[in-house]
Order: sequence, then structure tokens, then C-alpha cells
Amino acid sequence: MDTMTQEHYKWYVVRAITGQEKKVKAQMESELDRLGLLVHVPQILIPTEKVFQIKNGKKSSKEKSYFPGYIMIQAELVGEVPHTIETINGVVGFLGGKTPTPLRQSEVNRILGTFDDIAEQGETMAEPFLIGEMVKVNDGPFSGFSGVIEEIMDDRKKLKVMVKIFGRVTPLELNFVQVEKES
Repeated sequence: MDTMTQEHYKWYVVRAITGQEKKVKAQMESELDRLGLLVHVPQILIPTEKVFQIKNGKKSSKEKSYFPGYIMIQAELVGEVPHTIETINGVVGFLGGKTPTPLRQSEVNRILGTFDDIAEQGETMAEPFLIGEMVKVNDGPFSGFSGVIEEIMDDRKKLKVMVKIFGRVTPLELNFVQVEKES
């Protein structure tokens, strides 16, 4: 079979049961491969981002679906390809219903660009901080002190926290990982 250029493929969105995206992707790849149809579906992506949270002073990270319940596929929907994808366990259907609607290239660039930006930024908080929220410093010279968030600097992954030190309220600039939410 002759190899096709990327222009023959379009990007589609497949809706899946939320939380089962990885399982659905694996089944999709396996079934398309078994039937020799993988040549028509060069890319299957689950848009994810790395998030971290702090529990008991320990930082843990995990991958989280950026668009829960959605899987992006680059495909040429010919022959049995659409039917095979729709009959995979956990697939709800294509975005667009009976006539799958391909994403516009500008949308694809924006979505894939967003994921590239997220990958470059590194990690984001699983539970975002809020201004006025009480936090406890768990790292650095002020470890053990509590304070109120006055400013959130997402771009630098820092917070300005107002902490009472020796009876005076003092602003501290701390990294997201240096504080944890007070329970």
C-alpha cells in the first residue's frame, strides 16, 4: 500500500467514557492494527497535562486528561475505519454524530499548541490556590508559619502570602510547592 502524505488525514474528536480514555485508546490501536486499518489512523492522542498536589508535605504528580472524555485522532475515515472506531468498548461516538466533523486546522493548531505550551510550562496545580485562602508554609526558613494568599503569580508559579512574623504582617513570595492548603 502506498504511503500517504499527512494532508490526506484530518483530525477528528472521538467521545469516550470519561476516565477510560487510555483504555479506549489502547483498544482502538489494537483493533485497528488487528484489522490492518492502522495505516488510516496514524495518530491517536489523549490530550493530557501534568498536575501536582501536595499532601502531608510531599509533592506528587500525575497526568490528568486536559479534555476529559475526548480522544483526538488523525485519520482518513474510509471503509471500515469509522465503524471499527465506533464499536470499540467505551466509545460514545464521533463529535458530529453520524457524519463525523473534522476539526479545522486552526483548531488543531490551537489545541496542539495549547498542549505544547502546557508541556513547556511544566506542572500546574491540581487544586488551584485562591486569593484570601489560608495556607501553611511547608518549606524554607518560614516553614510552619501560616498566612493568607494575597496574590497569585501563575506565570511564575509563585504566591504572595501575608504571614505574621514577630507580631508584624510580612509579605513572602513563595513557590507553589512551598505551601499547602490548610485543612
